[in-house]
Amino acid sequence: MSQSKTQAAKKPTLKEFVLKSQSYIALVALFIIGSITCVRNGRNMFLSVTNIMNLLRAVSETGILAIGMTMIILLGDIDLSVGSVVGLVSTGSAALMVYNGLGFVPMVLLCLLMGIVYGLFNGFVVTKMKIQAFVVTLASMNIARGLARLWSGGAGIPLTYGEGEGLAAPAFGYLSKRIGGIVPVPAVIFLVLWAIFWFVLSKTRFGRQIYATGGNPTAAHLSGIKTNRVKMLAFMFSGLLASIAGMIHSAQISQGGPNEGQSYEMYAVAAVAIGGTSMAGGKGTMFGTLVGALIFGMLDNIMGLNGINSNIQLVVKGFLIILSVFMQAVRKED
Repeated sequence: MSQSKTQAAKKPTLKEFVLKSQSYIALVALFIIGSITCVRNGRNMFLSVTNIMNLLRAVSETGILAIGMTMIILLGDIDLSVGSVVGLVSTGSAALMVYNGLGFVPMVLLCLLMGIVYGLFNGFVVTKMKIQAFVVTLASMNIARGLARLWSGGAGIPLTYGEGEGLAAPAFGYLSKRIGGIVPVPAVIFLVLWAIFWFVLSKTRFGRQIYATGGNPTAAHLSGIKTNRVKMLAFMFSGLLASIAGMIHSAQISQGGPNEGQSYEMYAVAAVAIGGTSMAGGKGTMFGTLVGALIFGMLDNIMGLNGINSNIQLVVKGFLIILSVFMQAVRKED
């Protein structure tokens, strides 16, 4: 009898269930809303295969950034530079092909290296100079944007594919194609990267070290975890993922430009927060981030299909971020 009472006492209340499952409930609710409100002339525009694929393509870039941002926020830090790194790599990928005549493979390797080095720079300053990540990445955000403008002369670099001087490698254009004419390549890259880092975060020693460092850095350090190295690696991965997003962005718009990727860091943080990762660090999952990215993208998609003014969309998305963080606070109090 006492055992059954104990089990009953542990059963979560409706409020606790809702707070714990808020992201999944929101995703289902948005799916239902989209299915109801986006019907035109008897055709459900929201549920069409074309629209679903467009939605996945639309969330791919910020979703890739959100993967790296998840690790950073789990550490109790933030990386505000990722949007600017997208702009820097977008510019760099175009410049290396158009101005320097580099082929696809060497260009990709240099752009990946660019993102890694930038992430390591952020991690070095945060860990060795003991400056808060918010301040460091706010400064490096401006540095990346400035470097991109110096590199391009302040203008975009249009991409025309072909063989010869001033032309971009045709292989680069495949980053904007669709597999079988249906599935966007950027969406596939996003989901593959998500699966890789889901495994890293949930199944490896490094993932456990991230949670330990974010939950209690002092205890983690005393237990033998090299917390500075963990942070350095997390920022490195964030930079690497930002460079991938930057190349995808450049391929999708057939241009590299220093002003690309603006506000992308906000969308990445939003996806992580909406997905339930604690902004204080130590709690959250990569699966939650996937759900958060889909919620943000689905909301954007539904408002777009219903012709809602873009300025109103910004207001709605801003309030959504505030609401998600507020719900975290409510759950923590409980």
